[in-house]
Amino acid sequence: MPDNTRLDIARQQIEFARQYTGALIQDVADDEWFRQPHGMVTHVGWQVAHLAVAEYGLCLFRLRGRREGDADLLPSSFRKQFSKGSQPDPDPARNPAPAEIRQVLERVHAQALQELSGYGEAELEQPVEAPYALYATKLGALFFCALHEMMHAGQLGLLRRALGKSPVR
Repeated sequence: MPDNTRLDIARQQIEFARQYTGALIQDVADDEWFRQPHGMVTHVGWQVAHLAVAEYGLCLFRLRGRREGDADLLPSSFRKQFSKGSQPDPDPARNPAPAEIRQVLERVHAQALQELSGYGEAELEQPVEAPYALYATKLGALFFCALHEMMHAGQLGLLRRALGKSPVR
């Protein structure tokens, strides 16, 4: 079996994190997406939408900048509402519907995976501008994407429990 490239490993980690997120949200009913259980400062809808924004930023924007058509992939209003530092709003009327959030999440993920295959190892060693969380390279942004999603998976797991659901793992 051939050795995996670092890009292959990063891609596998991104895919694993997304599969885990999918398992965490698959049985969350639409009317639970914006519920903030007592003592919680977030909800499932914000967490999932934030993951779409973060994957766009780490896997697409950090690697190739903005492109025409990105607003169709991830609307700017969505990016503003769910970026780092934004405040979750528990009012469903002021949030996109769960189906729309899932669609954006899936669109961004599919585009990221499609574009990853076009990068070579040398290109992934190119630096990214600050701020960055872990490594100052394009490859580092990919590795952080998986780590970031797993951090939010922990929050989704806690939200599941607060909503009365069984743990996934």
